[in-house]
Amino acid sequence: MKSLIKILSVFWSLNAMAAPEPIPDRIRGEGPFDRLVLRGVIIVNGEGAPPVGPMDVLIEGNRIVEIRNLGLYTPTPEAKRIEVQEGDRVLDLDGHYLLPGFVDLHAHFGGDAQGVSAEYVAKLWLAHGITSIREPGSGNGLDWVLSHQERSENNEIAAPRIHPYVVFGQGEKGPFLSEESTRRWVRKIAKQGAQGIKFFGAPKHIMQAALNEADKQGLGTAMHHAQLDVVNWNVLDSARTGMTTMEHWYGLPEAMFVDRIIQDYPTDYNYTNEQHRFGEAGRLWAQTAAPGSDKWNQVRDELIALDFTINPTLTIYEASRDLMREMNADWQQEYTPPALWQFFQPSLISHGSYWHDWTTADEIAWKNNFRIWMQFLNDYKNHGGRVTLGSDAGYIWKLYGFGYIREMELLQEAGFHPLEVLRSATILGAEVLKMDDRIGSVRVGKLADLVIVEENPVANFKVLYGTGHFKLGDDNQPERVGGVKYTIKDGIVFDARELLSDVREIVREAKAEHAKPPSGSGD
Repeated sequence: MKSLIKILSVFWSLNAMAAPEPIPDRIRGEGPFDRLVLRGVIIVNGEGAPPVGPMDVLIEGNRIVEIRNLGLYTPTPEAKRIEVQEGDRVLDLDGHYLLPGFVDLHAHFGGDAQGVSAEYVAKLWLAHGITSIREPGSGNGLDWVLSHQERSENNEIAAPRIHPYVVFGQGEKGPFLSEESTRRWVRKIAKQGAQGIKFFGAPKHIMQAALNEADKQGLGTAMHHAQLDVVNWNVLDSARTGMTTMEHWYGLPEAMFVDRIIQDYPTDYNYTNEQHRFGEAGRLWAQTAAPGSDKWNQVRDELIALDFTINPTLTIYEASRDLMREMNADWQQEYTPPALWQFFQPSLISHGSYWHDWTTADEIAWKNNFRIWMQFLNDYKNHGGRVTLGSDAGYIWKLYGFGYIREMELLQEAGFHPLEVLRSATILGAEVLKMDDRIGSVRVGKLADLVIVEENPVANFKVLYGTGHFKLGDDNQPERVGGVKYTIKDGIVFDARELLSDVREIVREAKAEHAKPPSGSGD
């Protein structure tokens, strides 16, 4: 346990000293308007209903106040439309798709380790329709995140809504030695403004005290069940003690072991060596209970009965099963700044850069890992369990925004219908944030957090990527279509392509600076 605390202490100290510059004041986005009329949209409401349209939507300030079904198109549909008044802002969107704003439940801002600015990160999120994030660790410091949360709430910056969590024990000099010191820390961070806690592991009595106090303080809880303590505390322990969500998938296979207590580590395994850590993690699902077995079903059903949420972040592990694909993704060239590109390279220092000698066998193991993992997620969803979307971007070749859309594709690969994926991305994420009465679906009375796309995302999630969908046009020439057109957050209309242009300029400037010869090097 002391080794886990030591590792986390180094992580916290590095990030606390290396917070990026604050996001500059907002110059992008228009509104909110007294009245904003969206005309002719096809609505995907986020709650599981199929697309329906054409519809007119009226937004007053930051609230949806009317949704009018125009019925089938006729030669003269104007009489059915919402009447436009003088001074109204009108967007003619016939045939466009309107969705709720997306919720990313695992969205790190990153820091100087990645070499990216907070502006870069926030604009990529908004440009991909993400209007709410849960910052799971506040690695740049809780004060830094709270400042941005307030500025976002006041619409002073171009950024999603921010829900700050704090890593358990952050700011402490060592591990908690008593239940009372644990409870004091939980009360302290609640008073400071944190909305939740992210755990990695601790002794049972400390975990129990922390979760009990978190519940009293109304804090959300999430856990990455780190291998260093998972033998003592797996996802069943978490769920039984009131944990809100599990991150990734660690601790779930271990809860379903039937012929072992500890995973089959090689005798030369060292957790600090990240190729060992991630290489063997890719062989874990093969060691657990078989799909459909009594143990599998028992764990599944108990977690569902406890209202336990799985936030899998499939996307952040995808390079493990196909490294070349992720290194050469369409967006890497224009949207990855040099420092982040370097951070992704094989390294003994950078977290998640574990490609020390990544082999065909490693990728095959991870492909098999994904198959069983996805089968559990689909089974969990089919039996009424809550599965949500998170990206964990900024690591392992994943870019902010782009990684979130890829998570949608991966859940579809797991067996989710596209409408089930969008439900996970919107209303179910809002439930975890306890905001489902305000965001997460397109309904009268809810906040105007919305996504507008020219193409049909239910038919093809690729049209949500900032780089669009590559296809053959009617003129027999290749073309790119799609990309989010507008992201509306709190009634403010952001042009997604304008945001992406800003990001490309940030990357171009970083590349130009990187290409300059060192000072004093001569010609």
